[in-house]
Amino acid sequence: MPISHGNRSTPERTSPEAHRQYIGGRVLVSGDGPAWRDLFVEIFSHNRIERPFLVPAVAEPLVVWVLSGSAKVDERDIGGEWLSTQVTAGDFFLTRTPSPYEMKWEAYGEDPFQVMHLYLALPLFAQVAADMLGTAAGSPKLRDVSGGRDEVLSHLLGLVHLELVRDKEQSPLFIQGLAQSLAVHLVRAYADTSLDRAAGSALPGFKLRRALQFMSERLHEEFDLCRLAQEVGMSEFHFSRLFKKATGLSPSQHFIKQRVARAQQLLLESDMSIIEIGMAVGYSSPSHFAQIFRRGTGMTPREYRRSGSF
Repeated sequence: MPISHGNRSTPERTSPEAHRQYIGGRVLVSGDGPAWRDLFVEIFSHNRIERPFLVPAVAEPLVVWVLSGSAKVDERDIGGEWLSTQVTAGDFFLTRTPSPYEMKWEAYGEDPFQVMHLYLALPLFAQVAADMLGTAAGSPKLRDVSGGRDEVLSHLLGLVHLELVRDKEQSPLFIQGLAQSLAVHLVRAYADTSLDRAAGSALPGFKLRRALQFMSERLHEEFDLCRLAQEVGMSEFHFSRLFKKATGLSPSQHFIKQRVARAQQLLLESDMSIIEIGMAVGYSSPSHFAQIFRRGTGMTPREYRRSGSF
């Protein structure tokens, strides 16, 4: 059923090939032909400022990868609250929402705002999910990601991009291998079967994203369930119950998981001391930090840092 938005009429769902009609900007490159049976890929050069518009849902898992430029991107469920994300080259969005949603953005800086849209074919995704998860349905929900960073995903997307723009004949076998690798990685890293079990009573996607962003920006602070619930406009009890259904973890457990993940990143990517890293993620006691880190990773912070030295 079409939905009216301003002077435009947008369908609730559409195909990857038709999706471009509802997204601002122009298509620079598009992958088509038999080589691209398992992937549909397009590169967009976006307008620098895009007013709110409706994005129809697609059944296929969609990854949007920022190739160049920086922007403030706002998303929301229809009629909901806007969630802002600052993105730059290398950041990605992942969505497989069954419903249309609204977007707007404003690019800044001198570089053009260009992104790559990648849609993963449903038969391949379903087969990979069934093989990995042992489910007959073979098509799990994926967690929404806005402005995320993923080195493995970026590497695979970079190879897809190189194949898409190469002058010579494209290799169907190589592209098929990339598609399978992408499907495996998405299922491994982003499948969220807990959302299936919570159908009909799950935390709305935009509220989950807001809660996760709120936590990630305050890893150095004490966990505060009251402030977190207020941020998404819910009672502590209701929020905690739906958050656990959506993620499989309580808000406090997920907060600790985020702290450990951030500490892992700092241990490998920075020259900060272990004490400084512990304080950066909210632990003033080195022994307490080491205990929490070991509980989450099976290694001490020092052992983990050494394991990343080649």
